[in-house]
Amino acid sequence: MEEALVVFIVFASMTATVIVIGLTIYFAKRLEHKQILAAIEKGTPLSELRPPKPKPVELHWIRHFTSGIIMLAIALGFALVGPGHKDMMLFVAFILGGVGIANVIRGLLYRKYQPRVEPSDKDNNAAIRRT
Repeated sequence: MEEALVVFIVFASMTATVIVIGLTIYFAKRLEHKQILAAIEKGTPLSELRPPKPKPVELHWIRHFTSGIIMLAIALGFALVGPGHKDMMLFVAFILGGVGIANVIRGLLYRKYQPRVEPSDKDNNAAIRRT
């Protein structure tokens, strides 16, 4: 009975998180749509509504490295689970550990081969130079 309650709480919390994120995105898009309609009614050209944003330098290595560490921590948790269903938990821990190690290696490789940000010769803004 206790295991069922724990499973229910975990799934309820994951579901609540997905619902909150979904509602936040929905209301943000709805607000953006209302702003665009209001600007069109005022006669503002659409090109002035959204100025082009400079493309940010993406640090993929941080995302992959962090997710790999998290997966390894979850795998360790599954490996240390109590006596019930030990074989299945070790199998899940093995798979999650492999995915975690792969993400850590991927993050380190992205870090090694990521384009460097250096100052431009034309102005003081940063420009991406691929090496």
